[in-house]
Amino acid sequence: MEEKKEEKWVYKDRNYYLLNNQSPITHTIPSKHTRRYPLVWFDKEKGYERELRYATNQKSIFVDEQKGQVTLKHIVFTDGFLFVPKEKRNLQEFLEKHPHRGLIFQEHDKVVEAEFQTEDLELQVIAMNTALQLDIDFIEAIMRTEHGSKVTEMSSKELKRDVLLFAKNNPNLFLNLAQDENLQVRNIGIVATERGILKLSSDQRTFKWGSNGRKLMTVPFDENPYSALASWFKTDEGVEVFKSVEKKLK
Repeated sequence: MEEKKEEKWVYKDRNYYLLNNQSPITHTIPSKHTRRYPLVWFDKEKGYERELRYATNQKSIFVDEQKGQVTLKHIVFTDGFLFVPKEKRNLQEFLEKHPHRGLIFQEHDKVVEAEFQTEDLELQVIAMNTALQLDIDFIEAIMRTEHGSKVTEMSSKELKRDVLLFAKNNPNLFLNLAQDENLQVRNIGIVATERGILKLSSDQRTFKWGSNGRKLMTVPFDENPYSALASWFKTDEGVEVFKSVEKKLK
């Protein structure tokens, strides 16, 4: 039977940071078990949960191993960060097993950070390559979500430049938009309304023909009018209107 190898503790300085880009002047995390903030860690070898407590005068972070009087100390992040030197091993071990690790704070790890950065760069490349393959109508549809009606005043080179920057800076959002089947249809509805081919009522509840005022469709309550129009364009009734609108826009 093979003996279980214990993981060796790496003796080094460690840095910790608050998650979700939080950077308050000070932020204190619980350092002892309470009813409000239960600090326990499940010990697989012993088969039960053990109470945690950070005491500066104790070697162990487990209450059942601490002896005599204990000296407690607050654990405070300053401007979202906490530096713990290698000499404070008990605090590092306490933070390693703290229930808030991975939820409120995390240890700065160069390898993990490099992995995240690599993933981000790969996503940027995918997004920018996707942007390069789009035709100008689809680019206009995407950039309308960012610039609104200003896209009608932009040249094709300006649109191509901006869509590449958008893909680089917001790759996730860009790829989501690029995969949105209704995006281009919605854009056609917006352009048609801007050019007066369609008319949207002031309360944004009704679309009509701009030429004769004939009602086309009613926007469902609490829906974006152009998203509703894009969905309606795909119905048996709306598809003929969509074809007509496309012809008028050419």
